[in-house]
Amino acid sequence: MKNPTTVERTSERELVVRRTFNGPAHIVFEAWTKPELFMRWWAPKSMGVPLLSCDMDVRVGGGYRVAFGHDASSAMEFFGKYLDVIPNARLVWTNEESDDAAVTTVTFEEKDGKTLLVLHELYPSKEAFDANSGAEGGMPEQFEQLDELLVALGVGGS
Repeated sequence: MKNPTTVERTSERELVVRRTFNGPAHIVFEAWTKPELFMRWWAPKSMGVPLLSCDMDVRVGGGYRVAFGHDASSAMEFFGKYLDVIPNARLVWTNEESDDAAVTTVTFEEKDGKTLLVLHELYPSKEAFDANSGAEGGMPEQFEQLDELLVALGVGGS
């Protein structure tokens, strides 16, 4: 049986996504912080828009930049800075591609070789949340792809 992904609006400005992964926190954390792993699962396959590039400087004050598209001329870029980095436990980053973007917090809690991952997005306003609400629909698929990556790495298996 696969682990479910829950997506919940906890307020008019907040989204919380939860999933347990069958793998240790340090491996799940690496999938979020190593570009070569991140690129293998982040873009929902159903969108048909591949992740072209991923640069990450995972440290407080460091930045990231990811680009989606079929070629560089049509790429959509997302970028920001890391506000908090606690290896294998917590990541917090800004999303600076628009004034309406969220601050994202991801926590990794390991228990009995499994990792509870909680992603929390806080938007600057209800309007900003509503304008960006389409992204939440892809998260279950993204987390399913992360689960598949963990299996490929030899640590997962729902």
